[in-house]
Order: sequence, then C-alpha cells, then structure tokens
Amino acid sequence: MDPVARQYEAYPYPERDPAEEAMRLITGSPSHPVELDHFLFGGARDWSRPFRALVAGGGTGDGLIMLAQILADNGVDAEIVYLDMSVASRHVAEGRAAARGLTNIRFETGDLLRASEYGSFDYIDCCGVLHHLSDPDAGFAALRGALVEGGGIGAMVYAPYGRAGVYEMQDALRALVGDDPPEVQVAHTKALIQSLVPTNGLKRNPFLNDHAHGGDAGLYDLLLHSRDRPYDVDALFDALERADLAFVSFATPGRYDPRLMLSDPVLRERAGALTYRQCAALAERLVGNIKVHCFYAAAKGALSRIAEPSPASVPSLIGVSGAALAESIFKNGVIRGEVDGVGFQRALPKDAAGILTAVDGRRSLEDIRRMIGWEPGRFNDLFATLYQPLNNFGLMRFSRLKRAAAKPSSRL
Repeated sequence: MDPVARQYEAYPYPERDPAEEAMRLITGSPSHPVELDHFLFGGARDWSRPFRALVAGGGTGDGLIMLAQILADNGVDAEIVYLDMSVASRHVAEGRAAARGLTNIRFETGDLLRASEYGSFDYIDCCGVLHHLSDPDAGFAALRGALVEGGGIGAMVYAPYGRAGVYEMQDALRALVGDDPPEVQVAHTKALIQSLVPTNGLKRNPFLNDHAHGGDAGLYDLLLHSRDRPYDVDALFDALERADLAFVSFATPGRYDPRLMLSDPVLRERAGALTYRQCAALAERLVGNIKVHCFYAAAKGALSRIAEPSPASVPSLIGVSGAALAESIFKNGVIRGEVDGVGFQRALPKDAAGILTAVDGRRSLEDIRRMIGWEPGRFNDLFATLYQPLNNFGLMRFSRLKRAAAKPSSRL
C-alpha cells in the first residue's frame, strides 16, 4: 500500500468525532459559499440554479460539512461529491454528515487524479492534498480537467516559512524511527518532543501547534508524513501556470500586501511598483509565519471574477460581529483586528457604525444607503474606507446567497 494511503487509514486527519457536530460547525477558508462566490463568481452567482461541487481529498470532512451545511441552510439545490482514497476518513465524514442529516453529499472512495470521471463541477475544493501527491502537477491538472466552463477552485497547500522546523524534524525522525510501525513512531516522537533542546527550530516556532493540539493524527501529519512538499508563492504560481490555471486571489489578500508591513515610505513605494506576484512573494518573506496558502484559481483566460462594490452588491460579514465592529467604531473611532499575528487598525468616522449594523447578508449596498439616508457620494467614500481592511483580512465578502434564500422558493 502507498505509505500516504496507509497513514490516513491508520490516522484519519484531522481527528473529528461525529458526536461533536451538535455543538458547532467548523468554518474557514477556502470554500465558505459566500467567500467562493465573492472570488469566483463576482459575488453575483444565481443560487437558485443547481450547484455541483467536488471535495477532492475530503479527509474527515471539515470543508465538506461546512459547504454542505451552509448550502442546505440556504436552500441551494446542490450535489457535493466527496472523494478520498481513505476508507477510514470517509467513514468519519459520513458519520458527521449523518449527524447533521445532510442529504446533498455523494460519497466516493477514489483517486483525485481521476476527478473528471465523476463529472464536471462548478466548484472544486482541494485542501491539504496536492502537496502530498507523488506528482502534484498531475493533481493540479486533474482538478483543471474537472471544471465546467466558468467554474473555479478553492485550495490550500503548505507554505515553507511558517513551517520552519517541520522539515528538519521530518528528516530527523525518518532517520530515527522511519522503519517502526506507525504507533511506535508516534510514541517515540512524543518522547522526543518533550526533550528537544531550546535551539530546535520546531520548538522555536510559536505558530505550530498541530502536534500539541491535533492528537496523534495531527502529530503524524505534521512530523511523520512520508510525502510533504511546501510551496512558496513563486512555486505555487508556477504550478498553476503548468496546469493551465490562473491565480485569482488569496483568501486573505492583506496577508500578501507588503505595504501593510512597511512603515518606511520609500520602501512602501518600491513595493507598490512590483507586480502582484512579486508583492505576494515579498510579503511571504517579510511576515515569516504563513503556514499555508489558501487561494482561489480558475481556468486560464477567464475574465476577472473578484467581486467589487456596486449598488447591487450584497455584503456579508464572515467570522465577525457587525455589532461588535460598530461598537468599536462608535466608542473608539477605529476598527481593529488581528489575523495570524498581523494586526490592522483603521480610523473611521462614527457614522461608519451605521453601515456595519445594517450588513446582514441580504441587503444590497443600495438598500443600506437608502436605509441610512445618505447621498451616494458620501456613502460610497465611507464604505470604500471601511471595506478595504475587512476585505483584506477575510471579514467581508459579497454574495447574494442569503438574499436568494430569503425569497420564496419556486420548488415549494
């Protein structure tokens, strides 16, 4: 058996218990329907139309369950195909779907290199998989081959700088325990971690906690994986190019803007003169703690898909309370936040609080403007100032998903 396949039969990853589905829905990037609409369909997808998605390498189901549950909650006619080579992982994902009563998922055991055999898809999720393939380029190409015209991909691959210490430890552990059975490798690795010297790269990296909080599966995936190659920004762009895919955006664009990390005006100006790819590569090196790249891609030659503010755009907040942000503006005149150690702060007039309290995922910008009663110029200027930091760090997106769900269904 392939060593990667053997690993995920022994240690389905991430560790999940279907009984915990009653307590919470795990959300994130990519593949939140509002987010993928924003980046791949201009924030204007007609969600009354059927939607077909593939979760390629679905593991124990985090992205799968998020996508399926949110689409079901909003009445979308969706078929989601789960595809993974691990039977053990599939069983966990099936248990989670059953616990939620989800019926919009079709489970398949198989190889993502044969993705097109399952049909064509409006959207493909592929998180934490491509960097484990023996031929990652074949994986990128297989995903490209399974897209419908106008479809897109949301994916995640490991990044090198934020995983400092991981690859040295993987090499060391191969030398020390590489021939042992998996459970013995795990036991020895736990003991070794406890005795690492303070200068060890893994011990000095404060942004890695998979081995501490991910259970045995997290530890094995991080330190004992038999096939694991990271992608820096340049390597990622090159891989997309070879697969006839075009980069659309990172899920948190602000993490890849070096100007947000440079206070010297001369250096900021120089960074601003770089190409987008050069900027992103520079930012990755400057910030130093990016562990994964979450990104969206589409077929090469497709028109720009990223949503832009317009009167008809419907803003949604993700992972943050509009009321809390509004209160911060009203009390302090600023919004502030932090993503993976990178903070942002933006001074705003107190009037901006009224915009945030009106954002509910159903009202368009024009609806909000009329409700507040401002003239268009004033509203547009203030919204643009508000939107920039929230978009940069993945907190505001445009989508008509909830607006469509609020309308009476034609299927009733």
